[in-house]
Amino acid sequence: MSQPQIHIAHIVYSFATGGLENGVVNLINHLPENDYRHSIICISKHEPKFFSRIKTNNVRVYDLHKKPGKGIAWLVACWRLLKKIKPDICHSRNLNPLEAQIAAWFAGVSVRIHGEHGWDVNDLNGGNKKNQLIKKLFKLFVHRYVALSKESLSYLEHQINVPANKLTHICNGVDVEKFSHDTKGDDFGFSTTSTRNFVFGTVGRQVRVKNHQQLLDAFIKLKQSDIPNAQLAKLLIVGDGVLKDSLIAAAQQSEYYEDICFTGHRDDIPQTMAAMDVFVLPSLAEGISNTILEAMASGLPVIATNVGGNPDLIMAEHHNSHLVEVNDVTALSNSMAQYLIHQERLEIDSIKVREHCVKHFSIESMVTKYHDLYTSLYQQKVSGRGKTCAA
Repeated sequence: MSQPQIHIAHIVYSFATGGLENGVVNLINHLPENDYRHSIICISKHEPKFFSRIKTNNVRVYDLHKKPGKGIAWLVACWRLLKKIKPDICHSRNLNPLEAQIAAWFAGVSVRIHGEHGWDVNDLNGGNKKNQLIKKLFKLFVHRYVALSKESLSYLEHQINVPANKLTHICNGVDVEKFSHDTKGDDFGFSTTSTRNFVFGTVGRQVRVKNHQQLLDAFIKLKQSDIPNAQLAKLLIVGDGVLKDSLIAAAQQSEYYEDICFTGHRDDIPQTMAAMDVFVLPSLAEGISNTILEAMASGLPVIATNVGGNPDLIMAEHHNSHLVEVNDVTALSNSMAQYLIHQERLEIDSIKVREHCVKHFSIESMVTKYHDLYTSLYQQKVSGRGKTCAA
């Protein structure tokens, strides 16, 4: 007799373009389809176009349409939904969905998992005492925590006092074949010369935490310098968001606007990254960045701020040269300049970063770890060792 499918309810705040959400898509698409079925519960709502990225069957999405404010109506709705769909496992992610664990407890969900994917936008270093208190209270309802970065793992153990035997470290993975390319991509309208352009690029929502202004300032500083090949440098900024107009306005104030391209939202990220030479991520905070993984899978050297899980991803030999401090425009500009001064490094580093990504961050490795986690906790449940009460 075949084993019944494990039903997982993934609880997220919303299901739209974002790193956390993209990680859920990758996980669902690569878990064994015959072994699982999935429900995605959105505290607010989902974007149908983004949901269409899920290619596997047996997936349902539900919107709770939480209204602004602190009301508990959405929690009641979540409890009713969980009672109706009866998942075997509830897997919430990040701060807001953590509260759904109490609904899962009342609904009798036997296995309750919570993932720490990165800091809240209003708590960029995890120091907010209110958030810490919430996490300490709700840990009573969680059987297992998944920390994506080593920083999050340490935070849960030492700040939230989660016992070590309830902690699991699973880093994001990337589909390395999807981001493999042999030819240069679109030139995005940059003017060309007899010597090809050198494109620095970034991908991400244009919101405060992504800190695009540091990259824009560093690029302008680079263009103003007298280093060799500075005239070849171009900047490709991919994504959309509330700060897009102000970033474009800032770029227009410089004399290098023609060397900067804002693409807006793109669905063809592998092809877009194929147009880049070096990837730059100047975030104020990060968990485990999917865009860094995608860049490395594309063979792009990565320069990033020294925050969150970024040091977990970037090769150890690049830590001193490719990790810079938040808002240190000079350091970022200098790090970018090294690839213009020593262009022979690009081909060597391109091979190294892709090999590093394939070896350590394949999506198969990530999926295997989640599969083992889900099946082991589920087996504990069916054998009678799982608890339906508070952990």
